[in-house]
Amino acid sequence: MLFVFLFYANGNFAQLSLRDSLQIEVAKLQNSTKENTDYIDLILELGLEQRYYNLDSLKILSNEGLKLSTKIDYAKGMAKSYLGLGTFYSDKGKYDQSITSLKKALEISVDSHDDQLRLTILNTIGGQYDYKGDFDLALREYLKCIEIAEYLNDQNMLSIVNENIANLYITQKDYEEGMFYYEKVKKINEKIGDPIIIAETMSNMASTYADIGKLELAMFNINTAIKTFEENKIIDWLAYAYQVKGKVYLKQQKNKWALYWYSQSEYLHEKLDDIREKITLLTGIAEAQLNLGKDSISRIYAQRAYDLSKNIDAASGIEEGSKLLYQIHKNNGDFKSALEYHEIFKDVSTKITRKESMKGLNMLKTKIAYEKQKEYLIQENEKALSKQKNYVYASLIILFIFLVITILIKRNAKIQKKLNRELILKQEDLERKEKYLHEVNHTKNKLFSIIGHDLRGPIGAFQGLIKLFKEGEMSKDEFIGFVPKLKSDIDHISFTLNNLLSWGQTQMNGSVTKPGLTSIENIVNENISLLSEVANAKSIKLINRIEPNTTTWCDSNQIDIVIRNLMSNALKFTPENGIVTIGAVERTKQWEIYVRDNGVGMSEETLGKIFDQSGTHSTYGTNDEKGTGLGLSLCKEMVEKNNGIIWVDSAINKGSSFYFTIPKARKEYKKTA
Repeated sequence: MLFVFLFYANGNFAQLSLRDSLQIEVAKLQNSTKENTDYIDLILELGLEQRYYNLDSLKILSNEGLKLSTKIDYAKGMAKSYLGLGTFYSDKGKYDQSITSLKKALEISVDSHDDQLRLTILNTIGGQYDYKGDFDLALREYLKCIEIAEYLNDQNMLSIVNENIANLYITQKDYEEGMFYYEKVKKINEKIGDPIIIAETMSNMASTYADIGKLELAMFNINTAIKTFEENKIIDWLAYAYQVKGKVYLKQQKNKWALYWYSQSEYLHEKLDDIREKITLLTGIAEAQLNLGKDSISRIYAQRAYDLSKNIDAASGIEEGSKLLYQIHKNNGDFKSALEYHEIFKDVSTKITRKESMKGLNMLKTKIAYEKQKEYLIQENEKALSKQKNYVYASLIILFIFLVITILIKRNAKIQKKLNRELILKQEDLERKEKYLHEVNHTKNKLFSIIGHDLRGPIGAFQGLIKLFKEGEMSKDEFIGFVPKLKSDIDHISFTLNNLLSWGQTQMNGSVTKPGLTSIENIVNENISLLSEVANAKSIKLINRIEPNTTTWCDSNQIDIVIRNLMSNALKFTPENGIVTIGAVERTKQWEIYVRDNGVGMSEETLGKIFDQSGTHSTYGTNDEKGTGLGLSLCKEMVEKNNGIIWVDSAINKGSSFYFTIPKARKEYKKTA
């Protein structure tokens, strides 16, 4: 989908001729002083026209414009320069840098009260949030644009912004809402009457019709658009239109015709510098070649699309590219590469699915519906007011009613105060309930996030291997070769589930602490036996310095979880041939248990957040062991439930020592037992 910015040429001029004319005008002013607003405006406009032909020129001219504008204190020039730089960084996939530059431009436009420029900048900022996948933020910016455009009665910008909102919903596969906005755009375009703008909209609508299977409508729209672009020599939009036509043929399973139109687009892209659309084009060619059984050619195009997507962090491109490369390598019997790309595909798909921007989008849809209803009520109210002009004498009745109401208000003041007090109490109760629901929702989101990231990946890989083995695409020896990795993944899943269940019980108030007489030595010995295989794999020596008389009054299951997590972490962050020591120091009323290692240690920043219960801070171990980030926050909860405290001493490359206290088993406890 090609998003619309306010950089297209006027309908009376072809884009190439406008670019040429700007270059001529700039050349005329080269010999005169460059420190004037006309020259600055020309080079900045030329930079934007060069965007899809030579992207680096946009950066060079924007920096030159910023330098000259700053020198003569030309606010509009500075804002347009930052707009150009923001556009450059956007096309390079550096969206955060783009937004930073655009916000500088926005601040200048607001200070200089330039609403027209502010409108253009807000639309561009919305585009960056869209590229990042922050659809709720994008929609907010576009709605601001609509308010300003309606105030300025700028039909061109109303067309552009409404089309960008339509594209936003289409990206989310909300085709009904997307087509609603496209219909609005078509009506606005009819008022404008510019055939190029109409053709641009028809191109995007053709792509949408192809996605929803309305291929006849898609072909009609794209053929009409192509005719307009060819007549006016609009090269960038013509390249996009050829690519959409190839997409329509691909949907019709006419792969040779699809490749023909893709090749037309590819030829034009040699003159352009539009990475995003090039990724879509390369992906389409790869898919068509794959359908024709030309795997080697398909692999070349799919790899190029995948590499370009990685360069600009285009999640959808990475997803499509890895999916195609998985299929190609699978067809060629390269199961190792196929599995690698399959895992990349699953990981990216999971991240895209996990995006929560749809929540904000749905909330804003509700807001839009509310705004529609408000607009309807305002119109109805205006009709009612127009009728009341015929009832001037009714004002006397209204005055009488007003006096009566005033008297009633005074007489009922006490009742109103009472109601206000009750309202305040109910509001406080609602706020308490809202806080509780927020905490419950936060717990649910944390559980789903960990399950999706740490369990779905290994299980998905396991399923993929079994499927390949079952379908005969992997030999028994090859399958056995993956067994060590599968065992490691399953051990990780088991450990993660144990932590998740324990943590989930504490969060849902389902865990009850049941203290009793507990031998720490037995717990440590059991966990050494349990983790010995992990220790042996890294040649780590486990030393138990717990004395036999180390008895405590605590919940043995909870303290078992604490010791197992601390020992597991120590093994995870200790390199090969290291040492992990578990010991206990007797205090007056407590035992101080410690788990010490000579591993990689932690920075001051990490120490400050490892026990944080509001997030899941997790890092990979010395051998890339995975973790959920729940372990230490779970340990803290368990220790505190047993009337103890937990802390840590650590230094980079010197190791870490975790300490926690639990009550000693007093004589009265022993008698009770």
